[in-house]
Amino acid sequence: MYAEVIIPLALPKNYTWSVPEQWRMSVREGCRVEVQLKNKKYAGIVRRLHQDKPEAFEPKDILNLLDQEPIVHPAQLQLWEWIAGYYLCSEGEVMAAALPAHFKLSSETVLVFNEETGDDFSHLDNEEFVVAEALHIRKELRITEVQQLLDVTHVYPVIKRLIEKKVCFVWEALKDTYTAKKESYVVLNPVYSDEEKLAPLLNDWGGRAPKQLELLLAYLHLQKTEGTVSKASLLKKSGASDAQLKGLVEKGVLMVERRVVDRLRYLPRDIHIDFELTPAQQAAFEGIELAWRERSVCLLHGVTSSGKTQVYIRQIEKVLRQGKQVLYLLPEIALTSQIIRRLHKHFGGYIGIYHSKFNQNERLEIWNKIRSGELKIILGARSSLFLPFNDLGLIVADEEHDASYKQQEPAPRYHARDAAVYYASLFKAKVLLGSATPSVETYFNAVNGKYGLVELTERFGQVRMPEIEIIDTKKIRLPQQEVKVILSPDLQTAIEQSLSAGKQVILFQNRRGYSPYQVCEVCGWIPQCRNCDVSLNFHKLTNKLHCHYCGTVYPPLNTCAACGNHRFVQRNFGTERIEEYLEELFPKARVARMDIDSVRGKTAHDSLIQQFEQQRIDVLVGTQMVVKGLDFMHVNLVGILDADGILSFADFRVNERAFQLMEQVSGRAGRMDGQGKVLIQVANTAHPVLGYIKAHDYKLFFQHEIAARQQFFYPPYSRIILVTFRHKTKEVVDSAARLFAGGMKQDFGPYLVGPAEPVVARIRNQFLMELLLKLPKDGHTIAFAKQAIQQQTAILHNHPKFRSVVVIPDVDAV
Repeated sequence: MYAEVIIPLALPKNYTWSVPEQWRMSVREGCRVEVQLKNKKYAGIVRRLHQDKPEAFEPKDILNLLDQEPIVHPAQLQLWEWIAGYYLCSEGEVMAAALPAHFKLSSETVLVFNEETGDDFSHLDNEEFVVAEALHIRKELRITEVQQLLDVTHVYPVIKRLIEKKVCFVWEALKDTYTAKKESYVVLNPVYSDEEKLAPLLNDWGGRAPKQLELLLAYLHLQKTEGTVSKASLLKKSGASDAQLKGLVEKGVLMVERRVVDRLRYLPRDIHIDFELTPAQQAAFEGIELAWRERSVCLLHGVTSSGKTQVYIRQIEKVLRQGKQVLYLLPEIALTSQIIRRLHKHFGGYIGIYHSKFNQNERLEIWNKIRSGELKIILGARSSLFLPFNDLGLIVADEEHDASYKQQEPAPRYHARDAAVYYASLFKAKVLLGSATPSVETYFNAVNGKYGLVELTERFGQVRMPEIEIIDTKKIRLPQQEVKVILSPDLQTAIEQSLSAGKQVILFQNRRGYSPYQVCEVCGWIPQCRNCDVSLNFHKLTNKLHCHYCGTVYPPLNTCAACGNHRFVQRNFGTERIEEYLEELFPKARVARMDIDSVRGKTAHDSLIQQFEQQRIDVLVGTQMVVKGLDFMHVNLVGILDADGILSFADFRVNERAFQLMEQVSGRAGRMDGQGKVLIQVANTAHPVLGYIKAHDYKLFFQHEIAARQQFFYPPYSRIILVTFRHKTKEVVDSAARLFAGGMKQDFGPYLVGPAEPVVARIRNQFLMELLLKLPKDGHTIAFAKQAIQQQTAILHNHPKFRSVVVIPDVDAV
């Protein structure tokens, strides 16, 4: 018997191992096995069991079977295969992204003593001698033990010399890194479980150790009210000390035992829906049901604040009552905290969250709870798509238009929304896509009948859409030193009015930091990153210059590197600068900032959102984190401070992104009383997108955008694959891209654009070139193109000069 095994490496195809006799009856597809490739060990997943011996090589034996039951379901393996084929990566890369780290096991290096060396170590230096003596006695040592022996962390030179002198050799051992969490629980000695035995104990206590008696009574009370009693809760509620509890344990009255507990606490499991749908929502609910009879995917296009979430909740309830599982996808972790509170209220302990802020132990526990069917609803970002659902009934992809659903680095570069449609088809489950501003591709599919389409055109409670006002920044006179308007007089007045009315304000600026770049006043020199072709952002909080591409941090510059002058001016403004400016203008207002710098840590998002909900913050300044789907009752003013920055990207999706971003931001205003107002500061007031936003007219925007896409052969009329080339030498990456394009030209000449340098041509000291394929939408051409890309990559890597050029294909690049 042979096993095709997926290991977490980017191998072009899966390797085959032989299954030894002892495991032939117990090994199953989806189980983990321990295998060796060269001298390294891996925990791999059995993809397929078969009887066909490989012709090209003699397969090695599997070393160990790590699971009795499969940890990955057949549907997951099918999803991995589809993602690898569609997005041009390997199943090993999908596995590395899909499995919690503890399932992958870590390969721990062990030094094994070479018995042929004997015990004469006179030719070794001091450090080598210490390690050799220990190895002679113990026969094997781990790297961590060698570090302790020598009392230094850098032991590799010593180990290298010992291996060269044949004193030892290296062996890799697989180490399981998961540890269950344990807590101490207090239980009554079984001797006193009978009331007749317990009564004399309490009655004859007398005056001795009154604190211990109080503690015992507190335990008995807690046991009656809560059932199980943890040591921590007993000591907290009784106000007793550890010594008093120890006294009762020594007397044999109470016992303390260690129990395995969940790292994440869950509420009681019940379904509690306490609202009725409005007539418009009910019509949408029924429309979705109707659409699902003919198609498995339906788009719910509802304006901002139309109550799409309530429609989702009703659909989830229906699926849950059938005993099936639900996956609720959100593009950003920031959104999960607000929605989880709403869903907890309705579904209690049936629901769990899964995203990258959880540690590896927590992720593993959630994984197992889904695999066993204990958790019925999972709310999560794109990575939750890889969880082991066993009976999936519904996938909801909220804010389906969001670019965060597309994975960028590293591979697999999958789009969670599109992969969810495929994954649902394996379970014959339904998919509900929701957005106020659907992506052009999704709306095109819905209009042309590939997906169902249901529309919610009115806001919840007949609330009016916010009024939008365009402020022309060209007409505003700027103070000296300022290059751009931060707050126009109109926006300043509107903020004052909102604050005096006890309302809240959201200000949006899609740049973090203090100032995006600084310029020498004399010669115009701009400080740039040493590793990337970008200017450095100044962050006042750290008083450092940051590169937002590679993360390098530099000390602040006071002297121009070109002319030696000391006079720099800050150009443009980021969220830090706005926060400081607002604190100067409105000293009594409570101002907070929401961007990736200010919300680090697992609970930072949630606490900031809760503070804003509870009106402990008056003005919230943020990047696009504040845009997406958040629901704040008391916000009546939204300001977009620099719309020109959103409208002028060099990208065919620029109009779509700008419309979505500005319409979503405006949707945060006036969600309860309809008195919302949105002020957009912009210099290019003639831009057509601004007209669509002012009218809140998605359909008109779509008509204009789809016509332009058809004219220039962009999605949804074509499929795009962006091939990026990376290398540390500019000439090498240039030649490699041209050679690759030359190989593709014969079959795909009319569909090729480039190769050309991207806008940022060097990142992390790697030079970049890009080649774009715009392919017709027939399956044959796309499959042929993918095959050709893989062939050309192999040809390129066979050339000695281009062996180290990294080729990255990105299918459906966003």
